[in-house]
Amino acid sequence: MLPTDIAILARAPVPGFAKTRLIPAIGAHAAAVLQERLTERTVATTQDAALGDVTLWCAPGTTNRSFVELGVALRPQPDGDLGARMLAAFGTRPTLVIGTDCPALTPAHLRAAAQALATCEVVLIPAEDGGYVLIGARAPHPGLFGGMTWGTATVLGDTRSRIAALGLTSRELPALWDVDTEDDLARMERAYPELAL
Repeated sequence: MLPTDIAILARAPVPGFAKTRLIPAIGAHAAAVLQERLTERTVATTQDAALGDVTLWCAPGTTNRSFVELGVALRPQPDGDLGARMLAAFGTRPTLVIGTDCPALTPAHLRAAAQALATCEVVLIPAEDGGYVLIGARAPHPGLFGGMTWGTATVLGDTRSRIAALGLTSRELPALWDVDTEDDLARMERAYPELAL
């Protein structure tokens, strides 16, 4: 398996800034606490996978105390939409890009994704809601990220179409779920009580 870096895109756990879709249900403070717990879990998962360098791409910047205490490399997310920020996270080695919203993601999933890049150019772990929880590639491919309508149920299908249009080889691993809604939150609390608010 090639050394594979992992880039995590994370929002600072600041009330009113993190997990905004859940604020109406649980409040801004609880949403920030949840963001902090999910980020800590995601960093631990990537470190356990032991694939390569782990970088936390931080928004709005790298100075939040909870980021600094994680003990990984920190970089500020650039301006632009989600696609621009993900593209910026790809380096010169094979890279997996993930967020912090998927507590079901394990070191085994990350290793399987890295292994897939030994035989294909792009790897995806779909999300059950129509997006994806991981995208990995051997090299940056701007065509996969520009002009996409992010946060919709069409992201995965649009990405598949772009992979085909660019002539890239790809592999998809089994779908996982992420925490965006009240139902997702209840599912998380049943499956991972240590994350419960």
